[in-house]
Amino acid sequence: MNKTKFLYSASIVSTVALTLAACGKGNNTGKNENAKTASKFPQSVPVKNTKKGGTLKYAIMTDTPFTGIFSDELSTTAIDSSVAEPGEEELFDTDDNFKITNKGPATMKLNRNAKTITIKIKKGVKWSDGKQVNAKDIEYPYEILANKETKAQRYSNQFEEIVGMKEYHNGKSKTISGIEMPEGPNGLTVILHFKEMKPGMVYSGNGYYWEYAAPYHYLKDIPFAKLQSSDQIRKKPLYFGPYKVQKIVRGQSVTWIPNKYYWRGQPKLDKVVSQVISQNSISQAIKSHKFDIAQVVNSQWNEVKDTKGVNFVAQIPLGYHYIGFRVGKWDAKAGKNVMNSEAKMNNQALRQAMSYAINIDEVDQHYTAGLSFRVPTLIPAQFGDYFDKKAKGYTYNLKKANQILDKAGYKKQGQWRVQPNGKPLTIKFLAMTGSSIQSPTVQNYIQQWKKIGLKVKLVGGRLTEFNSFYDKLQHDDPQVDMFMAAWSLASEPSPASLYGETSQMNYSRFATPENNKLLQEIDSQKSFDHTYRVNKFHEWQEYMNKQAYVVPVDNSYKVIAVNNKVTGYSTKPSDNSNGHQLWYKIGFVK
Repeated sequence: MNKTKFLYSASIVSTVALTLAACGKGNNTGKNENAKTASKFPQSVPVKNTKKGGTLKYAIMTDTPFTGIFSDELSTTAIDSSVAEPGEEELFDTDDNFKITNKGPATMKLNRNAKTITIKIKKGVKWSDGKQVNAKDIEYPYEILANKETKAQRYSNQFEEIVGMKEYHNGKSKTISGIEMPEGPNGLTVILHFKEMKPGMVYSGNGYYWEYAAPYHYLKDIPFAKLQSSDQIRKKPLYFGPYKVQKIVRGQSVTWIPNKYYWRGQPKLDKVVSQVISQNSISQAIKSHKFDIAQVVNSQWNEVKDTKGVNFVAQIPLGYHYIGFRVGKWDAKAGKNVMNSEAKMNNQALRQAMSYAINIDEVDQHYTAGLSFRVPTLIPAQFGDYFDKKAKGYTYNLKKANQILDKAGYKKQGQWRVQPNGKPLTIKFLAMTGSSIQSPTVQNYIQQWKKIGLKVKLVGGRLTEFNSFYDKLQHDDPQVDMFMAAWSLASEPSPASLYGETSQMNYSRFATPENNKLLQEIDSQKSFDHTYRVNKFHEWQEYMNKQAYVVPVDNSYKVIAVNNKVTGYSTKPSDNSNGHQLWYKIGFVK
């Protein structure tokens, strides 16, 4: 799975990936004007002559400490990824349509007939300790991802299209036979051999091969089981991007200084400080110019929109908030999700009724200053014709919700409905902490479900902190019946790595033959025919909406406040490394 598919905190509503459904005490004054304004925001700040030097302060908006897993293979949170951006760089640059170019640290050549992809690292691309990035550094991440001792969440069966990957993952082989290093481990060339080529492979974020390198010389002596907790990952990580780590204050900040070996030349800034700030403090920080780059909390837009000395840039990120219904568990031994026919939420009528009962449009209008909007499917509109524009999703309809429950046998006994078997029904709902609008939003949805006779209670009686939230999902906490979470999506739209049978990040744990079939068809040889692939994407969206194992909620404009003395900041795909800013371009105006 590609790195851009991330877990997001519940509060950043918008983001290159989601934040959790947010709502709160916002002001809906001028909401339509706000949305109209955001739609006209530029994607980048004005380009001006850049001076050398200066310290740039970069806000990391989160209400919890970052976990500090500085490894692309082992990290799963967008917060960790944001913290690491100044040092981060992927193997490939892209154009504005997310198609891989040869302008980045490595080149990529696909040979459909030979079923190979050849990756060549450019000479002079060096780790921040001065060592050239080599073929072994490209191969080693696959070992980290596939070796079960690392417990890497990002492994999925998409990688098993690489010859020998499955055998290595299952412990039947000590090497991955389909990864060839023709010039040896210290060479600059890697050839990946595939069982079958896929239509999305020319795009970044496709999930069939990894787009990052890992410093083998630096990590090789650490046992896989101890890699995630090692000092080399947590305290002194290596990157080949423009900046290197100078200092880490655990969970709070990272100070970056120039990587003198950076392959594109000396970066412009003397220092970058990535620092955590809570969502409830961000607006005041923007108004007082505490940071040079900071994301706006959409519910607080009216508080900051008149701030002087900043340029606002905006985008609609690839992502969405969603509600998931837990219907099974992860079977680590089998390496797949296994459904439980007796699971409380394994009733299509119950899931559909709950989806019709929530008033998403009303909540977004009221709490996010008109900058959030309901999404009807799990494929965002940014993916062009792959998005099914005919899909309506679950529009608010209490009458229909009640009718569905009545027909399915969820009868009322007093105030509350019982299960079709007559047993009491209490649904345990996991939702995470966030900004001031998060709690009112969640409570609103619980009240909506109460209106149709469903007793829904928060797990633990309260909102759950971000890290604990995902720990509960990843480990199938038995208390959780349903949850509200969010995704940042990769720039190639295949949903297999999020919702496939062998994806650990398929937190609803649904795995049906029909879903497997549709996902396979989306990424099949036939899907090199664009029209065929579009049709399969539309079929999958219709199937997922009908089944309602995972129900899309909303997305938002992501608005960034940038000091007007900063140049080089852009949200365009060509100026980002798979969703993350290329920091070598950023500096202060002369």
